[in-house]
Amino acid sequence: MKKEIITIVGVPGSGKSSTADLVAARLDFQRFSPGDFMRKMALETELSLNELGKKAEEDGGEIDRKIDEETRKIGKKEKIVLDSRLGFHWIPESFKVFLDLPLRISAERIFNNLESNKLRAASEGKASKEEVYKKITARLESEKKRFKELYGIADYTDKNHFDLVVDTDKNNLEQVVNIVIAEYKKWLGH
Repeated sequence: MKKEIITIVGVPGSGKSSTADLVAARLDFQRFSPGDFMRKMALETELSLNELGKKAEEDGGEIDRKIDEETRKIGKKEKIVLDSRLGFHWIPESFKVFLDLPLRISAERIFNNLESNKLRAASEGKASKEEVYKKITARLESEKKRFKELYGIADYTDKNHFDLVVDTDKNNLEQVVNIVIAEYKKWLGH
């Protein structure tokens, strides 16, 4: 049975947070982000996001299980927009969206966002565009490794997992939000 939940997945910098915020506001849904939850964990432990990811690879799944438990709790509700790498997996009856973007462009967006996004800046640290690219590539590999070991998910970025794939390089934020909402309403049968 379809739930009134939209799960949004994508590579770092693809616009997941911005898209989730606007979609939630326009549909009058709540929004939840395990990524923000993980950034807060990184700050609390005084680790960078990548260092926390490495720690997660070595802790037997404890960090990932904390994040996943929060995600599963959210999946029991309705009228939620969830910006989550594994939202599609934990909430299969959700409308599953993947935001696609080449990693070089992702790195540039993240680099440009470091000054205005305090949470991201604190978890990423100061870095050049090339360092940001290396960090997001390492983070993706770390996540893929952990998710395969913990859940048997070989590649959470495999577009076959999703109801909708949107290119956020070819579409601006307003277009992406309009596409997601229109396709979500079609999916619901409205």
